[in-house]
Amino acid sequence: MRVSAKADYALRAVAELAAASDAPLKRERIAGAQDIPMDYLENILLELKHVGIVQSQRGASGGFRLARPPDEISLADVIRAVDGPMANVRGSRPEQVEYRGPAEHLRDVWIAVRASLRELLETTSVQDLVDGTLPQRMDELTRAPDAWISLGRVRGSRRG
Repeated sequence: MRVSAKADYALRAVAELAAASDAPLKRERIAGAQDIPMDYLENILLELKHVGIVQSQRGASGGFRLARPPDEISLADVIRAVDGPMANVRGSRPEQVEYRGPAEHLRDVWIAVRASLRELLETTSVQDLVDGTLPQRMDELTRAPDAWISLGRVRGSRRG
């Protein structure tokens, strides 16, 4: 999976807004706190506003805030808002692609990859991210790469 800069910036901006509770934050503050280019952030905030994740308030005490509680916004919601579907194959849903011969089961692989992404990103809220209370499954998976690297070295594999 490739995480776009746009999705990364959007998640960081939303986390910053969640940490601010209900106080509106100016774009400049979000951009500075998360090292996000201002022009890029403006577009991201507009897209997030369009789908109802953030709202804006005008005036001297204005800025941006989350439109709903952070425990009701999943990481998947944010990614889809700025990037569209999380897992597609050549622009199509995995169920819509067909392969022949020895690659015929590749469709099942893409469906499983999408299911894994959804399992993690739909069950993790912005509040979980801010609080550091990530799901247990995520904790298990973040430890797995070390085990795979060790296993690869033991067996002489060069895979990472």
